[in-house]
Amino acid sequence: MLTTASSSLREAVAQQVRAEIVSGRTAGGTIYTVPALAAALGVSTTPVREALLELSRAGLLSPLRNRGFKVSSATLKDLADLFDVRVLLERFALEAVAKARLTNVQPLVALADAVAEAVKREDVGAYLETDRRFHEALVTRADNPRLTRLIMTQRDDMRLYGIDSPEGRQRQRDSVGEHYQMVELGQAGEVEKIGELITRHILAWKPLFTAALAGLEAGQTRYAATPEAGEAALPGTIRHG
Repeated sequence: MLTTASSSLREAVAQQVRAEIVSGRTAGGTIYTVPALAAALGVSTTPVREALLELSRAGLLSPLRNRGFKVSSATLKDLADLFDVRVLLERFALEAVAKARLTNVQPLVALADAVAEAVKREDVGAYLETDRRFHEALVTRADNPRLTRLIMTQRDDMRLYGIDSPEGRQRQRDSVGEHYQMVELGQAGEVEKIGELITRHILAWKPLFTAALAGLEAGQTRYAATPEAGEAALPGTIRHG
């Protein structure tokens, strides 16, 4: 049951469902229904409906008339395209940040600390959310809201299949120090070095995600939840239906 204040229930629901989808715990084709998900989380239907609509606008879900919301499937081509676009956009943003010389870094360091703490606890859901917040805060420093929206849309579209594997957890640990390095390079105005770092930071995940998704396409469901009765389940909740 979610215990978050009502004003942020929509955000809490969206965060939890997003984490389940992008981590591969909920497989493509799985259907969420508003009443069932609300009952599973112990909240009213309004924030759940709003959260699922938000995720459908982001492309993670597809609304089904009178049935609910279906988790959109990903392909290897989608994944490769997303990596290309993310590198292009995020490198540009961080190089702009370094050119302008990053200041007031304490909030960014605090977010990097939150990522490190999530990794230490081996809390994948918290890692996904804190990592997302760190990168959003960092690219926002480029002072280009349109660019920030584009970047976050691409990040939210990417399926992180395999992130729960031993290799995925090792990559999470390796990424922690890279966040602090980005902040340091941004402060120092190291344009070329920060561009190289964010490129490595992103592409280091590519072999892992590609192998896991290829396994799913071949019918291996090690990293994805298997739908039961066509509906999804979340950790710590009852199964829908």
